[in-house]
Amino acid sequence: PIELLTNKGERKLSYLSDKWNPLACGAAGFALACFVNWAMRKPPFSGIQQHILFSTVGLGTGAYIDKKRDAYLAERDAVLRHYIELHPEDFPTPERKKWGEVLASWTPIR
Repeated sequence: PIELLTNKGERKLSYLSDKWNPLACGAAGFALACFVNWAMRKPPFSGIQQHILFSTVGLGTGAYIDKKRDAYLAERDAVLRHYIELHPEDFPTPERKKWGEVLASWTPIR
């Protein structure tokens, strides 16, 4: 069980894994600027500085959320790993079974 909580460089992150939150929050900031303009009865893309500001704040917020999430998950994994090391008797190695033993027998009926 402890092998699930250790990452020895075997797990490869996807290309978008570290870019998704900042890009999504930046797009949300841009959409928020368009919505504010629409609510104020202005053309949606007027005031480009507002779009740039909201998008930049969104990018920063997304990066901050990503770092906080990574730190939280790392701390959680460390706590779980430590608990498993202290109490190995609670986590016995499961016996290996074949699929034929796990699944019930099935007979097709017409």
